[in-house]
Formats: sequence, C-alpha cells, structure tokens
Amino acid sequence: MPRSERSPLLLAGLLAAAGVAHFAAPRQFDAIIPRALPGPPRAWTYGSGAVELALAAGIAAPRTRAATAKAAAAFFVGVFPANVQMAVDWRDRPAPLRAAALARLPLQLPLVLWARGVARNGEGRS
Repeated sequence: MPRSERSPLLLAGLLAAAGVAHFAAPRQFDAIIPRALPGPPRAWTYGSGAVELALAAGIAAPRTRAATAKAAAAFFVGVFPANVQMAVDWRDRPAPLRAAALARLPLQLPLVLWARGVARNGEGRS
C-alpha cells in the first residue's frame, strides 16, 4: 500500500486511539480542560473523545474522507487551548513533565497539516 493510501488510515488510527483514551482514562484529560469553558470538565473530555472517534470513522471511509479530514484540521486547532492550559498548569512540575507539556504545543501544527493533506488527497475520490 503506497504511503499516500496509508496516511488517512494512520490519521484515523491516531484519532481513534485518542478518542478511546478519553473514555479509558478521562481524569488526565479532565485536568487540561480550560477552566473558562462552561460545565464540568468530564463532559468536555467525553465530548472531545466522541468527536475524535467520529472523525476517525469519517476519515477511514473514503466517501467522507475529504470533508472529515477538513473537520479534523479544525478540531486540532480547536483543542489547542487545552494544550496551552496543560503547559501553564505544568510549569512547576519536574523538568521532563514540563518539557512534555511544552512539546505538545508545536506538535499541533503537523497534525493540522497532516489532516489538510489527507483532505486534499481525498478530494475527488469516491
């Protein structure tokens, strides 16, 4: 299978794994929900996990891939504030944890670009 054909499935797999993690270990996600959001953090954790699972399914299906990959790119932008919240909250943690929290910030850009590339390659295919 050529790399371009594997890319959407890898992105779908990443999103599915993240979505499952939101339900399997929600506490770690609850902790990074920005406090400015209304309602309980667990609702946002479960909601974002459900969205990730839906995005994974949509990207895995060739018919819905392009539109869903565009939505995934927007989703990756939308969850960026949670990564910022984590970096702020973890600024007093030990250096390795602080570095991990800070490393998440620039990693959002490749995810956005990856999703956009999957969308671009998926357009015009049925």
